[in-house]
Amino acid sequence: MNKYSSLKLDNQLCFSLYALSREIIKLYKPMLDELNLTYTQYIVMIVLWEEEKASVKHIGNRLHLDSGTLTPLLKKLESMELIKRYRDKSDDRVVIAELTEKGASLKEKAIDIPKKVLCNIKLPLEEAIDLKRSLDNLLENLEWLYIN
Repeated sequence: MNKYSSLKLDNQLCFSLYALSREIIKLYKPMLDELNLTYTQYIVMIVLWEEEKASVKHIGNRLHLDSGTLTPLLKKLESMELIKRYRDKSDDRVVIAELTEKGASLKEKAIDIPKKVLCNIKLPLEEAIDLKRSLDNLLENLEWLYIN
């Protein structure tokens, strides 16, 4: 092993994660095109399908997105009439995003997307669960770095 082996692209965990993320998102694209959603809009909708309404800050925290990225996504979803945004009555500094009826009904059309993606990647369910657990642990470890 030479002193530059750590700089080989094939040895970069970050590159493997980056490339994998891009390839997985490509699998989502045809299904999300049918819903007229991008992947990032889709994950915002997933949070709101879970919670019906949430503060913009909470959505950003769940998705690891800053407000500069999240705000245009929310504006677009609002223009598509999938969500509505408003200020919290008890604290007008807090902006709430809430599903509209149209946004809630889209959930039914999206219900099979995760299963279809899992079938397309041909990874046994147990391995997929283990991989997700490992990635969640890694993410948690990285979050801990930023807290301390």
